[in-house]
Amino acid sequence: MKTLMRAAALGLAMTTTVAMSAAMAQPTPPAAETMFKATTFNLSATGETRVAPNMASISLGVMTEGKTAAEALAANATRMTAVMATLKSAGFAEKDIQTSNLSVNPQYRYVENQAPVLIGYQVSNQVTVVVRDLKKLGAAVDATVNAGANQVNGISFGLSDPSAAENVAREAAVRALTAKAELYARATGYRLLRLVTLSEGGGYAPQPPMPMVAMAMRSEAKGASPVSAGELSVRVDITAVYELTR
Repeated sequence: MKTLMRAAALGLAMTTTVAMSAAMAQPTPPAAETMFKATTFNLSATGETRVAPNMASISLGVMTEGKTAAEALAANATRMTAVMATLKSAGFAEKDIQTSNLSVNPQYRYVENQAPVLIGYQVSNQVTVVVRDLKKLGAAVDATVNAGANQVNGISFGLSDPSAAENVAREAAVRALTAKAELYARATGYRLLRLVTLSEGGGYAPQPPMPMVAMAMRSEAKGASPVSAGELSVRVDITAVYELTR
């Protein structure tokens, strides 16, 4: 009888130990799961600031035609060499002058019910010029046109270092987000307990080029073409999760 009681007691102890071990082995709920059992707000806000640009880029080039590809290429090379020399003499560094496109295209004459007839070739050589001193912008365009550039395709303004403007926009976004969170909390009878997560999107993006009409030759121009830089918009979007309490 005593032997049976000892065996039963041992079995009970083993069962209790196994049950405790199984309970301890159960995975604890992840922090995210626990967090979202609370009352939360998921809100977003935007901060924006406007700032004057301090640099620009111009897309310009030379287009020439010839009866043969070699003739069109030779004419283009002559005029583009003059344009590049003008830019360098105006103080633009080689690193700020980049070829963006060079194309050779056959030109055809089309007549109804007849095969196309090759009449020549067209060569286009485009460069993008970074202007770090905006005071030189109008003069640079005029000088290159006078040197032989017959295409001015677009101009875009930008910031050499957007970090300061982005930080101003970030602070504005946080103020807007906090005000919105406090408003929602009051309206629903809660108060903010803590900020759980915060994520950012947006930020500075270079302005796309604005189209410009190709300028005529200005060999007798007495002043640089007026160019207005205006202001750029720097925007930051943020999203946050707040935990609430009564």
